[in-house]
Amino acid sequence: MAREHYDVRGKVAFITGGSRGIGADAAKRLAARGANVALFDIDAAEVQARAEEIGSQAIAFGGDVTDWSSLEEAVAGTVERFGGIDIVMANAGVAPAGTFAAIDPADFERTIEVNLLGVWRTIRTALPHVIARQGYILPTASAAAAMHAPLLGHYSATKAGVEAMSNSLRQEIWHTGTRVGVAYFSFIDTRMTSDGFAHPAAQMMRNTMPGMFRATAPLSAAGEAIVRGIERRSREVYAPRWVKPVLWARGVLQPLAERRNRTPEIAEAVRLDQEVKVTHQETADGRPQTAELQ
Repeated sequence: MAREHYDVRGKVAFITGGSRGIGADAAKRLAARGANVALFDIDAAEVQARAEEIGSQAIAFGGDVTDWSSLEEAVAGTVERFGGIDIVMANAGVAPAGTFAAIDPADFERTIEVNLLGVWRTIRTALPHVIARQGYILPTASAAAAMHAPLLGHYSATKAGVEAMSNSLRQEIWHTGTRVGVAYFSFIDTRMTSDGFAHPAAQMMRNTMPGMFRATAPLSAAGEAIVRGIERRSREVYAPRWVKPVLWARGVLQPLAERRNRTPEIAEAVRLDQEVKVTHQETADGRPQTAELQ
């Protein structure tokens, strides 16, 4: 069967998390192929700068994917400027590291709000426009949708949820001619990755991984994969290439990873995370907050 070629020239892509990293790189690549791009990000100044770098093919919107109204205004503004929306890349995300026992509940719940509910809000808001043009929807999940590591339970939950939502949506709208993919990435050279591994416990955990899995892929690997996936309206988009067999073999690899992680090094990473959180958490009067778990 011949692969589909979805010509992006003249198409309109709405991209959340568009101020930097994967979203900004994908936007530049799509614009270079003749697409128009609408960039949406919580950092209004930075996303405006990215749009100005691209030029007349781009428009920027500051807003938060946890806020329905800002998404609705951005989608309406995109349609007004470019006439419609063909492609949605629901890419905004956060990735704080932390164990269940020590993570700040606000960080845990913000991760759910942005990474999972933000994807739902983005897709729901733009969906009628994409269906009208028989377009393509690409939410960003992660290799963490398939492999669930310590200190990332909240993050893995959101990415597994994004994958599940996308799989259901694909079946619901297939008859319209609209296609739905999922983007799966491992560690990509972005600010989010470097910030996440600035946490000493997360770095300790990463050091226990086999070399292939802990390596950081260049930003270009993700950007090229996204453009290739959009031009094929692919079911799966992934980078680096080893992510694909991990998705296939998740039922075997997850139990193996859990057995492998029963080590003193992982236990020490968990202990260190709790210690760091206790050190930095304070009560309202500035005194250190006592941890319940020792």
